[in-house]
Amino acid sequence: MRRVILLLPTVAMALPASAQTTAATGGFTNWTFAGIALAFAVGMAALGQSRVASSAAEGMARNPAARPGIQLALFLGLAFIESLVLFMWVMVFLAAR
Repeated sequence: MRRVILLLPTVAMALPASAQTTAATGGFTNWTFAGIALAFAVGMAALGQSRVASSAAEGMARNPAARPGIQLALFLGLAFIESLVLFMWVMVFLAAR
């Protein structure tokens, strides 16, 4: 059920992007695929960040003495996930030109 909820906004945003047709591409442009790729990357990163945060909260609840190490791993994991989204954003727009 959760995957359906993630896919519905992606599909809903992709439909207006493909409404304008061009003769050479048959209706799809590079920007259409760029939008779909970016939406997919952001959705999967959000899912990954939620799992990282829940695991860190569970780890801190089970072992409060390990809080500083868990927080460091949490912040590094979130930073790496967010940097992947930013790199994806740059690559999508470079490829769509």
